[in-house]
Amino acid sequence: MNFFDYLNSINDTKVDIMADDIAEKQYTPYMVNRGLSYFLETALFANEMNRNHHLDKKLQYSYLINTVSKKKRFSKWIKPQEQETIMIVKAYYGYNNEKARSAASLMSSEQIEELKSRLYQGGRSRIKQSKL
Repeated sequence: MNFFDYLNSINDTKVDIMADDIAEKQYTPYMVNRGLSYFLETALFANEMNRNHHLDKKLQYSYLINTVSKKKRFSKWIKPQEQETIMIVKAYYGYNNEKARSAASLMSSEQIEELKSRLYQGGRSRIKQSKL
């Protein structure tokens, strides 16, 4: 089981799937709370479980399955900004992560491609040579 199964049981089916110790070990409270935090009606419940992180996983799951109202909830997970773009800006300008993120957000895709072409030195990378 993955955390999507737990989210589905908390949000939609309301069937207690944490029947044994194996299921309790597979429960990841952080990811379940993160999934619940995307919705206005469940964000406070997720925050309450974040505040009481010291509770057993079974207790956290029981609280959520019994307090969250039944509703189908789907959302796209927020993904980090494209790492390649940030790495290019960091390498070209010598910025740290924070400055590179802010600079990359101001640049167009053509500007990023220009920086990428200026950084390209040709030849094989050391990773490819070591595999040969």
